[in-house]
Amino acid sequence: MSGGLVALLDDVAALARIAAASVDDVAAGAAKAGAKAAGVVIDDAAVTPQYVSGADPSRELPMIKRIFWGSLRNKLIFILPALLLVSAFIPGIIPFILMLGGTYLCYEGAEKVWHKLRGHHEAEQAPAVERGPEAEAKVTKGAITTDFILSCEIMVISLTEVADESLWARALILVVVALAITVLVYGAVALIVKMDDIGLHLTTKDSAGSKRFGELLVKGMPAVLAAITFVGTIAMLWVGGHIMLQGAYDLGWHAPYDLVHVLEHPFAGIPVVGGFLAWLVNTLCSAVLGLAWGLIVLAVVHPLMKALPFGKKGGHEEGDIRAAAAGHRAAGRTADPAS
Repeated sequence: MSGGLVALLDDVAALARIAAASVDDVAAGAAKAGAKAAGVVIDDAAVTPQYVSGADPSRELPMIKRIFWGSLRNKLIFILPALLLVSAFIPGIIPFILMLGGTYLCYEGAEKVWHKLRGHHEAEQAPAVERGPEAEAKVTKGAITTDFILSCEIMVISLTEVADESLWARALILVVVALAITVLVYGAVALIVKMDDIGLHLTTKDSAGSKRFGELLVKGMPAVLAAITFVGTIAMLWVGGHIMLQGAYDLGWHAPYDLVHVLEHPFAGIPVVGGFLAWLVNTLCSAVLGLAWGLIVLAVVHPLMKALPFGKKGGHEEGDIRAAAAGHRAAGRTADPAS
């Protein structure tokens, strides 16, 4: 009896070690997958604040909350099951899905650069203020749609990093990635968009240091948002270009990939900073490639979008953002008898 009990305890201990190892594997896989998708995550965090920019402060967090739940629904209900089915039955199309997403990122990044260089401001005129609530709903829907595309890319990149794991391990890892990234992105977005309100609150404090810091936050937020947008655009081009570079190599066209490695090789041997400099050269080459490919796609797609009745008329529906903001401000003025 004692021997059987010892054997049972040994089996339990072995199962516990296996379970612990599985948890470690999932955590390691999630960290690896999430790190690989970091560039798209940066872009996701950079894009979302634009949707609530200028909105009434009381509507910012509710809008972000709706986008958060929409993003989580996108990842867990639609994207995750589809990717698991694809990886189980037709894994050969995953590289093409990845390259399609990379092309979208290059296109979006190139479009931002092109509009910036041209001084593009076609959505400066806000629609009628009475369209505010409808415009907010439209903006939120547009944000969730854009998030769907970015989420697809994040999940596909993550999947390619753990493709050798079992189906259930892949599922668990992708669930962890989806939850962690969504919380990280929209937690950061909520903090960013409320930073000026935090600054205003600090300016009411008695402490001179708090007041100065609050004023710094309020005055600095436009620059912070501009910097985030810039970083997001670079991240789009870098990640999209790198995906296209790797995809071309995997499909048999090795020349661009080999050229980038030739360019980064002289920097790799530099003591201490060699690895960082080599990564920087690789990132710069990927961004340039992403911009070039994005401009090519832009030249093809834009004429088509203008000709089609459902074509995009203005990036990220800035006019509707302003309409939402104006509508809520108008509602606030109506509700406030002192105004």
